[in-house]
Amino acid sequence: MKTYTSLVIATLAAISASHAEDSDLAMKLSNPVADLISVPLQGNFESGIGPSDGNRFTLNFQPVIPISLNNDWNVISRTILPFIDQSGILSSGAADATGLGDTVQSFFFSPKSSDPIWGIGPVFLLPTATDNLLGADQFGVGPTAVVLKQDKAWTYGILANHIWGVAGDDDGPEVNATFLQPFVSYALTPTTILTFNSESTYDWDNEQWTIPLYLGISQIIKLGDQPVSIFGGFRYFVEKPTGAPDWGIRLGMTFLFPNS
Repeated sequence: MKTYTSLVIATLAAISASHAEDSDLAMKLSNPVADLISVPLQGNFESGIGPSDGNRFTLNFQPVIPISLNNDWNVISRTILPFIDQSGILSSGAADATGLGDTVQSFFFSPKSSDPIWGIGPVFLLPTATDNLLGADQFGVGPTAVVLKQDKAWTYGILANHIWGVAGDDDGPEVNATFLQPFVSYALTPTTILTFNSESTYDWDNEQWTIPLYLGISQIIKLGDQPVSIFGGFRYFVEKPTGAPDWGIRLGMTFLFPNS
């Protein structure tokens, strides 16, 4: 009887520890500067682009790597490398293109313990596009920052950057853009997160906002021993320049490496 009771207690303790670990992963996923290696693969399908209402599919490879500087500080490397396929934007097919887009590379210097949580550092635009239709053909640089608060099941905050083009193609439009991403998320369960944000960009040269609103949900699962977050959601553009998408769908998965 004692052996059976001990087994039950051990099993319940293991389940409780597993739930606590998953809950901790979920909260770290909601924090852009968490001490967690993650590799998101984010697919975005957008429709209603250009005069011919074309389509665009973008697969963003977005590794996040925290690096410990000392007992008090981390630097968080966040990379966004897009693979883009667009078609039907012009009836002539002149805007059809497939390949890599420009890379956005951010570094956040963030204290290991702070309330609210924050990070600040530089952001770089790297001209990695394989086609002129898929990138600005400019090198850009600027500041980036994030501040957020986590309170029980809630996470809310804002991430922002500004990029100036400083070298590259002088004949194309200058890069001079501000990115603002206010966000709020709520843990429906220890492993299920509901997220709402706006990934807004202001083009200072053209004095034009692009404002998509995003509502999505994510769920942490395990593929064998590998924790993975699967996610999906809908984007609707409430403000946009002529020819920008009307709406979009986002689906993807994030590989998590909590013990790395």
